[in-house]
Order: sequence, then C-alpha cells, then structure tokens
Amino acid sequence: MGKKQVRQVRQQMRKVQPKQAASNAQGATRKQRERYVQSGGMLQGYAPEYVVRIGYISVAVAVVCLLIVAALLIFLPPIYGWPVAAAASIAWLLPIALLATFVGPGFRLALKDRRTEPRLVQGQLVGASSVSTSMGLGMLMVQTRGGVEQYLVPPARLKQVPGNQVNVVLTVTPHLKHVKSVGVMGQRMVGRVEPPVPTVMRRLQLLPLLTPLALALAAVIGDDAVALAPISPPALHAGLAVLAGAVLAAAVYGVSYLLQRRMMEEVQALVPRT
Repeated sequence: MGKKQVRQVRQQMRKVQPKQAASNAQGATRKQRERYVQSGGMLQGYAPEYVVRIGYISVAVAVVCLLIVAALLIFLPPIYGWPVAAAASIAWLLPIALLATFVGPGFRLALKDRRTEPRLVQGQLVGASSVSTSMGLGMLMVQTRGGVEQYLVPPARLKQVPGNQVNVVLTVTPHLKHVKSVGVMGQRMVGRVEPPVPTVMRRLQLLPLLTPLALALAAVIGDDAVALAPISPPALHAGLAVLAGAVLAAAVYGVSYLLQRRMMEEVQALVPRT
C-alpha cells in the first residue's frame, strides 16, 4: 500500500470516529430516557397508592375526552361537515395521549408495587435534601456496593437523617422506587441544616405539571375556536382549525422550553463552585 493510500485510509478513519462518538452519545441519552420511563417517569418516588389514584383520575379524564369527541362527531357534521368535525375532535385526543405518556408508565408500575414486597437498600449516607425537582419530595444519596444511588424521599422521612456520614437502611418499592422508611444506623452526631428553598426551585417543580396542561388547553382552544367559526369551504376550515391548534401548542411548548432552560441556569448558578 502506497503512502497516498495510507493517508486516504487515515482521513476516512478520522471522519468515521466523530460519527461513532455522536452515535454513542445518542445511545446513552436513549438509555437514560428508557431508565427514566422504566422507573415511573415523573411519578417516580411517589407512593404506589397515590399513583394509582392519579391513574384512576386520568382514566376518568380520558373517558370525558372521548365523550366530547363523540359529541363533536355527532353534532358538528350537519352544521360544518365531516372534515371540520374530525378536525375539532383531533384536539381532544391530545390530552389522552399526554396522560398515557406521563401517567401510564407510573400507573403500571404502581400496580406492580402493590403486589410486590419492598426491598432493603443499605449503604453510607452521602447527602440529603428536603427539596428536589419533584413536587413534595426530597432527595437522599446513598453509597452502596453498586455506586452512589439517588432516591426521592418524602421530606417527613428525612427529619431523622443527620448531617454526618452514617449508615442508613431504606425500604424501597422495586419499581417506582418509593422510599417507605428510612433507618439510621449509628449515632446522630451532627444535625442536618436545611438551607432556605430558592423560589426558582418551587417554580421548577410546577413546570412539569403545568406544561402538559397548558399544552392540551392551547391545542383544544385553538382548534375548536377556529372549528366553530363560520369559514368556508369545509376543507380550508378544517385545515385552519388544525393549524391553529398546532401553532398554539407549539408556542406553549417553546415558551415552556425556554423557561425550563432559564430556570436550570438559575439553579446551576446557585450551586457553589469549587
């Protein structure tokens, strides 16, 4: 093989390597999302009974949305035609899809946790905080044989956790990772001082709940408001209705994304730098 061919092979290898790194990063991100969903998503850490109640409420909301879809398909065609009726009904399927995406995984895991015995996790306390990105839950970090593990814990169960490094025993449900009890082994020598919770953390906790709600409302209001307007012909009317709902939903998503980035920057600015 000549020098020219060797240079060509090296150039090809340099071109291929960044693509492999990018694919590895995408694979790691995909695995993180899969683990997040497998642990219940935004319902991770909550009690199975509480998640089951949320699931039943979500089913009731989905049934109401389906009834509204049926009513629109019955009463709108004689007035506006089938294209407009179908366009007005599509928006009401979005709340069902959002509930299935955010509540469905946690609901299934909660049903499994109700039939499964909790497991014990023992390790050395690394850190604890009464606030986290999940509303109503704190955070506990434990050094186990497998590494440092994080658990979302109700703040009431963190009152007995000291500020020094001690061994702790957690009773955790296997699927939702809900911490049912926290036991401290050893002397509680140093009291844990809780700093005041920043306002940005409170807002950050509300954002995952308000975003799907605002997204669904924007799509429904934009779609149905245009669908009930006197516009002709029916095909154009239906297209404008769907477009209005999509534009409003996209605007809400964009605003939510920008707010989340801004809040995360504020939270990172609060972390002391070493």
